[in-house]
Amino acid sequence: MVVDGQKEARVRSRSPKAERDAKVTHDTKACVKEDLQDGHSAEKIFDKGQSTIGLTYDDLICLPGHISFDIQDVSLESRFTKEIRLRTPIVSSPMDTVTEHKMAIAMALHGGIGVIHTNFTIEAQVQEVMNVKKYENGFIINPICIKQDMTIAELDVLRRKCGFTGFPVTEDGNMGSKLLGLITKRDTDFLEHRDSVKVGDAMRRVDDLVLANEGVELHVANQIVRDKKLGKLPIVSKTGHIVALVAREDLRKQTEFPLATKDCKGRLRVAAAVGTRPADRERVAALVRVGVDAIVVDSSQGDSVFQQDIIRWMKSEFPKLQVIGGNVVTKRQAKHLIECGVDALRVGMGIGSICTTQEVCACGRAQASAVYQVARLAREYGVPILADGGIAAPGHIVKALCLGASAVMCGSMLAGTEETPGEYFYADNGTRLKRYRGMGSIDAMKKGSDDRYFGATSALKVAQGVSGSVQDKGSVYRYLPYLVQGMKHGMQDLGVQSTDDLRTQLYSGELRFELRSPAAQREGGVHSLHSFERKLFA
Repeated sequence: MVVDGQKEARVRSRSPKAERDAKVTHDTKACVKEDLQDGHSAEKIFDKGQSTIGLTYDDLICLPGHISFDIQDVSLESRFTKEIRLRTPIVSSPMDTVTEHKMAIAMALHGGIGVIHTNFTIEAQVQEVMNVKKYENGFIINPICIKQDMTIAELDVLRRKCGFTGFPVTEDGNMGSKLLGLITKRDTDFLEHRDSVKVGDAMRRVDDLVLANEGVELHVANQIVRDKKLGKLPIVSKTGHIVALVAREDLRKQTEFPLATKDCKGRLRVAAAVGTRPADRERVAALVRVGVDAIVVDSSQGDSVFQQDIIRWMKSEFPKLQVIGGNVVTKRQAKHLIECGVDALRVGMGIGSICTTQEVCACGRAQASAVYQVARLAREYGVPILADGGIAAPGHIVKALCLGASAVMCGSMLAGTEETPGEYFYADNGTRLKRYRGMGSIDAMKKGSDDRYFGATSALKVAQGVSGSVQDKGSVYRYLPYLVQGMKHGMQDLGVQSTDDLRTQLYSGELRFELRSPAAQREGGVHSLHSFERKLFA
C-alpha cells in the first residue's frame, strides 16, 4: 500500500511532460463532458441571450432527456393556487362561449378546474356554481326539456343543434315542471308529415315509463338503466315533477374519476370570475356563500388600482378565499398584485386566438417570455402562475410548464366541445361548428364583459377581440384524456417524471432549450404531403 507521503513524492517526481499530459487528459475529459450538454438554459435564452426579443412557444423547442420510467409513472399534479392542487394542470377559461357548469363539472372530474364566466347576473352565476357544487356524478341535473305541442320537424332541428336525440316532455317545457312523457329517436324514426305531427302524439306517456323517485342513489339508478335496458331514466319528485335524468350514454362518465378535483367535503371544486366594479363585491359575497373555491379577478390589464382594491377587500373579508389576480405579463405588474395578497396569477395579454389587444392597444407580450419572467419572480413568493392563452396543442402546455407555469388556462382548445355553451350549426360544406368569441369582442361586451377592458362607462366601445366559430371537437370527456396523454408523453420525452422535477430542472439549468428558425418550425410540423387527414386520437 502506498501512503500519502509516497503519493506526494511520486507526484513531485513527475517529469514536465507527464504533468502536461495529465493536464491535457483532464481538460479533454472536461471538454467531452461540456460537449454533451446541448442547447441552452432558459436563463441564458431569456436573460443573457435574447432578452430584447419576445419569444412565443413556437420559437422554442425543448431538448429530450433520458427516459427511465413508464408513461403511467408521470405525475402532472401541480398547484392552481397556494392552497388548491390539481392532478391535471388545465383550467377552462372564464369565457361565455367556454365555461358554464357543464364544462366546470367535466374539468373537475378530470382533475382540472373550470372558471365560471361573469357575463351573468349575480343570481345566474351563483346558480352555475351551485350546479357544480351539488353535482352528483352521473345525474343530469339540467336536461333540455320540451313542450308536447312542438312539432316533430321542430324537434329534428333541436336534435341537430344540441347533438342528442332524447328529451323529457314537461307541461311548460322547462326543467322542474310536471313530467308528461319522454320522446326518443326510435319514437319518431318512421313518422311521416313531420311538420304537423306533435311531440305529444308520438311520445311515450309518463304512465308507460320506468321512473325513479327523487333521492334514489346513483348506483341504484344505474342498475335500473342496465336491467331495464333503458336509454334514459327520469328522476321525479313525489308530485311528478322532473328533478334529474340518468342516461345510458353517460354511464361511461358515471364510473369513478380518480383524478377528480374535490374540496374537503367531497364536492367538486369550481372557480368563478368577477370584475373590479364596486357592485362586484356583492357578487363575491354571494359566490362565497354558496361555496365557490376560488375567485378570478377578470381583467385584461391587471395592474390597476381597481383590481388592487378588490383583492385587498376580498383577502380582508374572506381570508380563506383563494384569489387569482391578473392578467399580467411583467414582473412589476406581478409584484404589485403579489403585495396585495393574491394566491395565484394569470399571465398573458393579447395572445389568445380571438384577442386583438396587441393589435388595437399596442400592449402585451409574447407569451413564452411573459410566462418565464413572471414565474421566476412569483416563485420567490410561493405564488403559482396560470399561463393564460396561446395554447393550441398539448406541446404548448408542456412548454408552458417547462417555463415555470403551474397550470395553463385554455379557451380555444376547449371551445367547440359539447360541454361549452351555445348551439352547433353547419357550414356550407357540412362542417359542424360552434360559436366562439373573445370577451373583448363587441358581442361579449354588450353582455357585460366591457368592464374587463375598463369600458363599462364609455360611450364608444372599442373591441379587443373578435367573434368566430370553431369546429366540433366532440365531448370534452374524450378530448381531455387526449390532452393529458399528450402531456405525459411530452414529460416522458423530457426525462422528467413530475412537474416538481420539471421546475427543479428549469431553475438549475438542467432543462435545455433551443430557439427555432422559421424553417425549423415548418420542419417540425406536417409538411411535404399532397394531402393528409389529422386525427387527434383513437
